[in-house]
Amino acid sequence: MARLKVAALISGRGSNLQALIDAAADPTYPAEIVLVLSNNADAYGLQRASAAGIATLVIDHRGKERPAFEAEIDAALRRNGVELICLAGFMRLLTAGFAERWRDRILNIHPSLLPAFKGLHVHEQVLAAGARFTGCTVHVVRPEMDAGPIIAQAAVPVAPDDTADSLAARVLEAEHRLYPLALRLVAEGRAIVEGDLVRLERVAAAETSLLNPTR
Repeated sequence: MARLKVAALISGRGSNLQALIDAAADPTYPAEIVLVLSNNADAYGLQRASAAGIATLVIDHRGKERPAFEAEIDAALRRNGVELICLAGFMRLLTAGFAERWRDRILNIHPSLLPAFKGLHVHEQVLAAGARFTGCTVHVVRPEMDAGPIIAQAAVPVAPDDTADSLAARVLEAEHRLYPLALRLVAEGRAIVEGDLVRLERVAAAETSLLNPTR
C-alpha cells in the first residue's frame, strides 16, 4: 500500500517535526515525509530533516506579498507530489485562498484544547484564566486562525505551581504523542471530514484516550 506523501512546514526548532519523522521512520507507518519546507533558513528543524535524509527547501517570506509567497510554496508542494501538509510550528498565517486550495489537506497542532485559548501566548492565557486543564489539539485547517474540524485532543492537568514554561513543557510532550497518531488516522482513512466535524472509524482501545469523541 502506498504511503501518503506529506510535507511539513516549519519556522523553528521542529520538535513536533521530529516526532513525525520518528513515526514515519517505521516502514509500516502509513505516511512518509517527502519535504520539509521553511520560511526561515536558520530553522533547526531543517537540520533534523537533513539528518533523516528528507528533502528540505527554504522559501523566504520577506519582501513578498502573501499570495506570491504562497504561490511559491504551492508550486514546491506540487513538484514534490505532496498530498497532505502538516504545519509544525509554521509561524506564518495562511491566506484563505491557500487554505481553500488545500482544503481538508492541511493539519495543524495547537497547544490548547480548542476552541479555548487560540492565538499566541497560550500557556500564559491558561494560567491567567485559572484553568484546571489544558492540552493540545490536532485539527484540519480552515481560513480562520486556529479553527477547523478537530481530529484529536490530549488533556494535560495544570499544576498549582505551574509557570508558563513548565506547563508548555508538559503540553509539548503530549503534542509529540498526539500529532503522529492524528496523521496516522488521516493517512489510514480513519479520520473523515464531514463539514465542521471529523468522523473517526475503527479506533483502537489504546487510541481512545487521545481522541475527540466519536459519533
